[in-house]
Parts: sequence; structure tokens; C-alpha cells
Amino acid sequence: MYMIFVLTLFGCVIFTIYAASLFFRKKTRQIGILMALGASKKALIPGIFREVFTLSSLSSLTGMLAGIPLMYLLWNSFQLLVESPEMTLRLDYTALRISGLFMLLVIIFACVTANYYLSRTDIIDVIQEEHRNEPVKQLGKWCGPLGLLLILIGAIIGYSAPGFWISVFHRYPSVSVNLLYAPVFIGLYLVMLHTVVHGWRSNRKNPYRNIISRSMMKFQGKQTVNNLLVSTVLIAGACFAIFYIPMLGVGQLVSVSGWEFDYMYDYRLDQTVPSPNEIEEIAAGHDLVLKDWKEIPYITLAQDGEKEVEDEDNRFHYEYQQLLCETKYVSESAFNQLTGQTLDILPGTFRLITDKDDNAAKYAKRSDSILTNMDTRKTLSVTYEGLAYFSMLTGMVPYYVLDDKDYAQISQGLSSEWMGNAHFFNADGKDVYAFADEFFHTFVKSFGPECEYPAYYDRINKIAANEQGEVYWGDTDDLTKISLSKPDTSDFRAYWAFMPKFRSLNMNDFMNTFAVYLMTFLFIFIVCVTTACVICYTRCQTIALNNRYIFDDLKRLGASPDFLNREVRVQCKRVFHTPTVVGMTMMFLLYFMIMYANDGRISIPELAGMGACAVVLILIMLLIYLIYRKTVAIMKRELDLIPNISNTSNN
Repeated sequence: MYMIFVLTLFGCVIFTIYAASLFFRKKTRQIGILMALGASKKALIPGIFREVFTLSSLSSLTGMLAGIPLMYLLWNSFQLLVESPEMTLRLDYTALRISGLFMLLVIIFACVTANYYLSRTDIIDVIQEEHRNEPVKQLGKWCGPLGLLLILIGAIIGYSAPGFWISVFHRYPSVSVNLLYAPVFIGLYLVMLHTVVHGWRSNRKNPYRNIISRSMMKFQGKQTVNNLLVSTVLIAGACFAIFYIPMLGVGQLVSVSGWEFDYMYDYRLDQTVPSPNEIEEIAAGHDLVLKDWKEIPYITLAQDGEKEVEDEDNRFHYEYQQLLCETKYVSESAFNQLTGQTLDILPGTFRLITDKDDNAAKYAKRSDSILTNMDTRKTLSVTYEGLAYFSMLTGMVPYYVLDDKDYAQISQGLSSEWMGNAHFFNADGKDVYAFADEFFHTFVKSFGPECEYPAYYDRINKIAANEQGEVYWGDTDDLTKISLSKPDTSDFRAYWAFMPKFRSLNMNDFMNTFAVYLMTFLFIFIVCVTTACVICYTRCQTIALNNRYIFDDLKRLGASPDFLNREVRVQCKRVFHTPTVVGMTMMFLLYFMIMYANDGRISIPELAGMGACAVVLILIMLLIYLIYRKTVAIMKRELDLIPNISNTSNN
């Protein structure tokens, strides 16, 4: 989220710098004429700086003030779609400090630019500044393919470098490791340069086709390339933001649809939760019948492993720790009774329960282990044998299967705090959301404050830290604070250690649960796309209007309206088309690479999510295409390329 905000701010800064320079290129003609009439620079400076300071201050202040109602309008529009207690918008006025810094930057740069143009000595150059071209250095046609290659290399190296650095040097990478992404931006520049200078279509049969539009872009190549580069980065950032929504939504849909039961809940034995009879009474109040009841016991044990210990100078090392993390175990017979499988667990071995498309399985312990009973401190050495499959027994705290005798042996002496039950059942007929919602809130209210913690709060890790005289990080961090009195917040629904799995609840409350995240990323997407489109629109206006005299000359020479209109369309198409295609393609491939790099494969939910992202890209392309068409129409009207219908009919 912060990265995308920085990208947006970067694009706005670059665009502001460009707009300021564009303003003074228009202003220099007035300055040059006054200087030619005898006005000294000393006499011009107060008036110029007063005008610049007034315009930049008023425009910046107006933008800051207009942003507040715009923010309320957008956010309240989002609230029409979803209702969530976390969707309440609170304006923190200290955030205006960032806007204040941006305003200061605008004023400073405007004054610096004014001083630069006033320092010019050649009056003729000052007068002609508006029409001065800025041709870009022309490289061979090899720059385009090389740019694409550099983008690919930079993305792979930049993404892989932190992990490589950690594994090889056992040191956390510094911020400077992000400089390895530099080839991406160099490649982007070469791609934009190739677009402006050569284009991507071969014109061997007709080398003079679109020669006028290509020449116009070349003569103002520096500004055009820079604008295309910024627009590409912004569109890529917009895609990165909006991809969060389909990836999360489709992934949730695919995952929930693959559950073996409609309902699953688990609890510690020291808690008193509604009994099956009480649950059926709640269901009866909604004319719902429950069936296929299954119940299995589980135990919570400590698992050993290597603990990462931080050293000085960003270094770290690993130390063996017997009480490393909290894991759950079910017996072989209970697992088979629940799933209908005939899994045979050999004595002294264990299996990890996972979903075939569960990414979390990659990070669970998949090697020989020593298990510890936290009450008696008896241990059991087991060998990792492989995987067992059942999607509803997956989560942040992994489940494993033990041999029946091993399970009975290691569970002796365990208190109810470290033991639990998991229940499963189905709805007979069409499921009812009202029942799921009532049962969920009844279930949550039955827990005591000792269960007010998220799934990533590791009780084993806490005990180990306290026994070593240390304070467990989870006891000092607000991120581990979850309140049973707020069961409808996104943090509670996503992270509570005993969050049940109800199919109808998860499907219907998805938008409300993740509303604040979805709306925030949608907000960022709107800002990024809007900024990119404004930059593209302004660039098209600049190219055409700065070369208006060329269009006038072509009309006098007899150029047809179709020819002139085509030249306008070609220029606009490059400005809009290139950043859109490059930014979208780059981010889609990067997202695909990230999904693959997470666990070395693309799971079914991830594949479905990427398909949804492709559909989103098509919608974004359609939106930008409509803006492109509108821009072309405006440019034609400003260049007087649209014939007057009344005059034509009279003729």
C-alpha cells in the first residue's frame, strides 16, 4: 500500500515539474517581448515572482481543500456498496503535513524555474522558447528489444535479491538492495524511446506513413519519453493495487467452494461452547435441519526447530529450540473417521494435513521433529512421512496426523487448555445465512478472555521466551490485540485463533470483512489511473497545440481532413497505448511471477485469480480507450479539423 502511494506521489511530482516548465515555456514569449522593449530583468523579477508565487500557492491550496470533499465523496460512495464498522472515515488533519510538503515543493520548483528562465540572456531565444524543440537522442531499433529484456532481468533480480542475500550472507538486506530494480526503469526508458523514435510497427512497404506525427513526437522527444515513462509507472501501480481485489475475492470463492462440509468449528476443552443440540435448536428457528455430524478430538503440542536470532549489523543466526512453535495433532483413526480415508500412519511418524492448493503448507514443518507435552514435558520423536489431505483442517496453525498409539502416549497428562474438539456438519437443503450469522455470534460469546488472541499468537513461543527471561513480542505488540466484543471487524474475522469456517457466512460477509482493504486499494487505483490519464491527455494537447502551425500549413497545402485526423489519432494512440500496454503487461507478469515464487507453483485459486485479473485489465483498457477517444475529439476541435456542418450544408 505504501509502495503504491509513493508511486502515485512520484508521478504527481514529476507531472508538477513538467507542468511548471510548460507554463514558463508559454510565459517566456511575454518576458522576451518586454525585455526587447527595454524592460530590465531587475524590473521584471518582482512581478514574475509575485505571479508565480500567487498561482502556485493558490492552486496548491485549492487542491488540498478540494481533496477533502473529494475523499468524502469517494469513500461514502464506497459505503453504498458495503456496510462495515471499520468503514467509518476519520480525517486525521496531521496527514495534511504531507500535502503541505507537496505544496512547498510546488512553490519552490516554480520559483526555481522562473529564475532559470529569467537568467536567459538571448532575447530571441527567450521569445522563441515556446516553439523550441527538444529532440531526443536517437538510438537504433535495438533499444526496444533491449529495453524489454532489461525489464525482465530487473524484475527477476530485484525480486530474488533479498531472499538470495538472506540465504547466502545470513544478513537482512538494506534498503539499497531495491536499487537492483534499476534495470526495470532503464528498460522502460528504452522502450519509451523506441516508441517515440521508431514505433513498433514495421513500415518497410510504406516508410513515409505517419511521418508527420512521428516527426512531431521526435522533435519533442524528451518531454514525450518522460511523460510516457511516468504514465507507465502509474498504470503499473494502479494494476498492482486493483489486482488485490480479484485475487482475494476469487481465491476466497474457490477455497470456500472446495470445503468438505458446510460448517466447521473448533474450541479448547476449557471453554463451554453451544452443544450440538443447542445448535440444532438455533437452526430450527430458521427452518433449517442439520446433518452429517462429525466430531474429532485434537491436542496442541510444542514442535522443535531452528529459531532465527538477530545479531548486530543486520546479521542473524539460527539456534535450535525445542519449544519453537504451537501445532495441532489428530489421531490416525479420528482422521480416517472424519474423511472416510484409510490412511495408515506408521508408529514414530507423522503427516501434515493440507489442501492440495494450500500455500501455507510450504511453511509448515516438513522434517523430523521432537514433540513436547506442555504439561508433563514428555517428548516424542517422530519422522516426517508426507502429506494428508483435508482442506478444512488447514490454517495458520498447522494440523498433523499421528499414529493412534503415539497420540495416546503423548497426550497423557495434558490439561484442557492444550486439548480441543473440532466439529463438522452440513445443512440439509439450502443453507441459511441468518442461521450462520446467529450461530457465529453465539459461538463467539461463549469464549472467555483467555481465548482473545489471533492465530499467529504462539503460546509455545511465549512460554519459551518467558522461561528464558525474555518478553514475548506478542505481549507488547498491538497487532495481537483481538476483542471478542468486536466479532465483525476484519482483523477478528481474518485472524482470530478459533475463527469457525461457515460456508454461507464466508461467502456473504466477504465484502464486509475485507471492505476497508478493498476500498483502500480501489481508492489508490482511482488516484493512479486518474493521474496517468491526466498526464497522457496533457501530453497529447501539448504535442498538437505546439505544432498547430504545422497543421495550418498542411491544410493550406491541401491535406485532406482524413489525413490530418489520422495524424492526430496516431499521436494520441502512442501516448495512451504504449504506457497502458507496457504497464499492464509488466505488472501482470510480475504478479504471476510473485505467485509462482511463493511456493514454486500456481495453485488453482491463484490461477482463477489471475484469470479475474485479466478480465479487470480488459475493463481498464476499455476505460482508457474511451478517454483516448475523447482526447482525440477535443484535439480535432481545437485544431479546427472538424468541419462545420452548417457551412458544409450551405455549400
